[in-house]
Amino acid sequence: MSVESVVAHLKEREQDAVGRLVEWLSIPSIGTDPEFNAETRRAAEWARDRLREIGVDSELHETGSAAKPGHPIVWAHHPGPDSYDGPHVLFYGHYDVQPPDPIELWESPPFEPALHPAIPDGPGERVVARGAVDDKGQVATFLEALRAWKEAHGEVPFKVSILIEGEEESGSANLTQYLHDNADTLRQADFCLISDTGMLGRGKPAITYGVRGLVYTEVILHAADQDLHSGLWGGRCPNPISELTRVLSRLWDEDRRVTLPGFYDGVGQLPQTQRDAWNNLGIDSLASLAEIGLGPEANVGEDGFSAVEREWARPTCDVNGIWGGYQGAGAKTVIPAYAGAKVSFRLVDDQDPAVIVETFRRWLDEHTPPGCRWEFHDHSGGPPATADINARYVQSALRALKLAGGVEPALIKSGGSIPVVGLLKSILDLDTVLMGFGLEDDRVHSPNEKFELDCFRLGMNSHARLIAEFAGLE
Repeated sequence: MSVESVVAHLKEREQDAVGRLVEWLSIPSIGTDPEFNAETRRAAEWARDRLREIGVDSELHETGSAAKPGHPIVWAHHPGPDSYDGPHVLFYGHYDVQPPDPIELWESPPFEPALHPAIPDGPGERVVARGAVDDKGQVATFLEALRAWKEAHGEVPFKVSILIEGEEESGSANLTQYLHDNADTLRQADFCLISDTGMLGRGKPAITYGVRGLVYTEVILHAADQDLHSGLWGGRCPNPISELTRVLSRLWDEDRRVTLPGFYDGVGQLPQTQRDAWNNLGIDSLASLAEIGLGPEANVGEDGFSAVEREWARPTCDVNGIWGGYQGAGAKTVIPAYAGAKVSFRLVDDQDPAVIVETFRRWLDEHTPPGCRWEFHDHSGGPPATADINARYVQSALRALKLAGGVEPALIKSGGSIPVVGLLKSILDLDTVLMGFGLEDDRVHSPNEKFELDCFRLGMNSHARLIAEFAGLE
């Protein structure tokens, strides 16, 4: 068997692969919105059926309970050839997508995938649709590599299990229980492979060896039991909007450090060798700001760290949403009965999500405005994770990327969070290789999300070569 014939097959059948991707992207699998439950399930069935087409046993595993069902997990397994003695790979991805709002900002309908020039008036193409890069497009690069091996040589030459979930965008609510329930089966894998991250830039492939953890919460501050006339009650009783913003503003000091007691416990010192290595990657943080409409003065964050260090190695706290009072057109002079905010924390090193949640609740209680009370909701979270860059599976991925891309791949971290990475480590003691193909300007979670076909191509070829590595053919 030759990996070069598989790569040639991918090139010959590329339009078929793009067609399948477009078909999957056309299914509005908005897992966070119950109105799209049927479509979300259809996206799972689509992935299951494509795996069955290439001879990989696949089925849907239900999640949740009868009273509160979740979205199904696509589970597949292929034992590999009888003579196979390489690693057992667990591949993880997700088929659910974020809501597309605001719809009016899309250049084409979010679930009617369209091909546009990769760069306006430039070469290449990009497919624009919700889920294009997060994560259907990246999962598709792996599925297409499996298909190419099967069609070129009649078999998938390695041992692989596949888990594609439908709740990643809503915090993987049922994944923890699923991992516990199926721990004996999942522990048979040697490591996990995920394509849900990015590259250093166009033509600059990378392995992501660390992601930050996440705590996502919602807080609501209640005062009076009704909305009040601001002329009659302003200055006489607490205004939840004013009080909430006063409290939240105290979450950071003047150096933009988080003020929660003990927040930095478990955060290690950043070695100078690491700082030097990241500085030598040539990342232009000011150019990145310019691409989102911000000038150099917007390069703000925790004092004493560069933008890259703040993203990859430092914990943060952010207010992701805030509301209260009258939101309609025109004027309505009220003091609202309550106001709320969504608050998230990105975590690093040995920070514990459960500890951060408890610390935040206790801090809020200690800062309760007079006459008010808190309502607290814990939405989702997961621990941070960092892989050993010298692990043999990481080294295999680096070799596959180099052969597919023709350049030495970079080793990078991500400021984002992939809860399953920490869960796999803490529950199953499985390490993860993150081999992603997204770009910084892919507009993840935003209107006009895209996946460039050059990246799609690189992803398929890289996975094809990585499979050859596992099978001892590269």
